[in-house]
Amino acid sequence: MDKVRIGNACGFWGDDPQAPAHLATGGNLDFLTLEYLAELTMSILAHQKAKNPQAGYAGDFITVLQSLILSLKAQPRLKMVTNAGGMNPLACAKKAKEVLDQAGIVRRIGYLTGDDLLDRLPDFIRQGIALENLDDGRPLEPFLSRVVSANAYLGSEGIVQLLEQGAEIVITGRVADACLTVGPAAWHFQTPLEDWNTLAGFSVAGHLIECGAQVTGGNFTRWQEVPRYESVGYPIAEISSDGSFLLTKPQGTGGLVNFETVAEQLLYEVGDPSAYLTPDVSADFTSVEIQDIGSDRVQVGKAKGRPKPPLLKVSLAYRDGFMASGTLVAGGGKAREKAECCGQIIREKLRQANALPQEFLVEILGAGDSLPGIYQRNDPPEAVLRLAARDPSKGIIERFTREFAPLVTSGPQGITGYTSGRPQVREVFRYWPTTIPRDLVPFQLGFL
Repeated sequence: MDKVRIGNACGFWGDDPQAPAHLATGGNLDFLTLEYLAELTMSILAHQKAKNPQAGYAGDFITVLQSLILSLKAQPRLKMVTNAGGMNPLACAKKAKEVLDQAGIVRRIGYLTGDDLLDRLPDFIRQGIALENLDDGRPLEPFLSRVVSANAYLGSEGIVQLLEQGAEIVITGRVADACLTVGPAAWHFQTPLEDWNTLAGFSVAGHLIECGAQVTGGNFTRWQEVPRYESVGYPIAEISSDGSFLLTKPQGTGGLVNFETVAEQLLYEVGDPSAYLTPDVSADFTSVEIQDIGSDRVQVGKAKGRPKPPLLKVSLAYRDGFMASGTLVAGGGKAREKAECCGQIIREKLRQANALPQEFLVEILGAGDSLPGIYQRNDPPEAVLRLAARDPSKGIIERFTREFAPLVTSGPQGITGYTSGRPQVREVFRYWPTTIPRDLVPFQLGFL
């Protein structure tokens, strides 16, 4: 049976920069995918593009592409699909072409745009599209002037069309994560984009490998059983035309692929497992069968699908003031009490100065606050006081950052950890999830 091997070597912007070259070398792949984008990432990239029109993409991709030169020369049929384009797929594609040209490599680069809705938001609101927040129902209009990014999650159709027109490297903006796998698989098998069961199978494969090593032993509950995390292998889905697939990793690498690692990732970031909504299909994960066949090989199949939803998810980010966070260490006896006292001192000093932030968080790390209600330690030998604050006023947050170091000599005994300087003040970008009718979001294709 004809199969296509798709490996994903990046689960987020900041993942292991050596993983793509390792997977391309040892994976025997047809497609290498790289997934860089998250909701926060888009707002960061939008901020970068606002400062520099030629920025706004995941710059790590260019470094990764340089590391792949030998693999691309040795494997002329290896294709790549990535969402590294972020807020600026064209600029990313141009930079990628420069890297390939300098290496003497000829590859047709295709890029996909249309997901960026920022400039169209006022028109949508005038048309009566409220873009309500999915969490609380608020309309977007009162926040419109503060929005910094707005991106629809495109589906796989544009990726398929780029591949049909000869693209060998595909660079997109915000597409749904699984689409980096669905698109190549649908193109390879010429799968109709209304074959819901098969598309659901492709989507399961994409969902399982989209977070990189998280399905090959990373973030695994039984982490003690995972061999050689330092050389963990990244995932490969060997997909068949009916949507079933074998999930594995390159031979000789660290990590682990078994029923449990796959099952845990299958349920990762899933709301209703019977209706996992993607731009391509509504996938039913409850029908999926997982069979561990040994030697880091797991067979997955029997996914069911229903027609794609009429709405596309949209991820917006808007400015919401400023924040900072910092830490101090309390050591010796009564460490928790010391840390709590320091938090109270800072709060009271800010209150007296009429500079108490709108949001003020106190955590005692080491005493159980990172897992509230699960673990509690009243008398740890040491504790880390973590304070975080947010406020519309940058000045109030700057005042907050000046209150840490004085506690070393004007607070309880045994306080340290101040030598890294004052916490950094950062602008806050708040997430705004919403939806929009898919027929209002056409995509565009380009080539270099």
